[in-house]
Amino acid sequence: MSRIGNKHIDIPAGVTIQIDEGNTVTVKGKLGTLTQTFKPQMKINVEGNVMTVERTDDTVESNALHGLTRTLLNNMVVGVTDGFKKELEIVGVGYRASKAGKTLTLNLGHSHPILIEEKDDITFEVPNANSIIVKGIDKQNVGQVAAQIRSKRPPEPYHGKGVKYIDEKIRRKAGKTGK
Repeated sequence: MSRIGNKHIDIPAGVTIQIDEGNTVTVKGKLGTLTQTFKPQMKINVEGNVMTVERTDDTVESNALHGLTRTLLNNMVVGVTDGFKKELEIVGVGYRASKAGKTLTLNLGHSHPILIEEKDDITFEVPNANSIIVKGIDKQNVGQVAAQIRSKRPPEPYHGKGVKYIDEKIRRKAGKTGK
């Protein structure tokens, strides 16, 4: 019994959902279009402005997929209406970010600047030199691109320098103590 899978998804005005053969769902909204194919064990129903997900059987795999399918569908609906964003913060002397056109330039203490291009539906915003906002309609892609940016210089525990998520807490360590 999946508590999350049994919840219904409210479809806001301006969002159209099309279910094709092979359980392929296309969600169109004001920000764009998302398409994803789901397992045949899940039955997706759209009635009016409510979408529900049902299992065809009670196998272990179907139970596991029930809540996942509902959450993925909800993320698609939220993505095409509001979008998703991840905020990153750069900490360190001389560490900074800038954007020129569709290229994000990161100066993170390496011998060369790191260049990252906007791709697909992912956009970057740089409100100041020490913060980056990654925006898009696909939650998975936004998280993946933010994680790739963070991996260029992850925060270190001794000085706290590096690229971190805005709400991330860095566990600090004490350095060596002198005699």
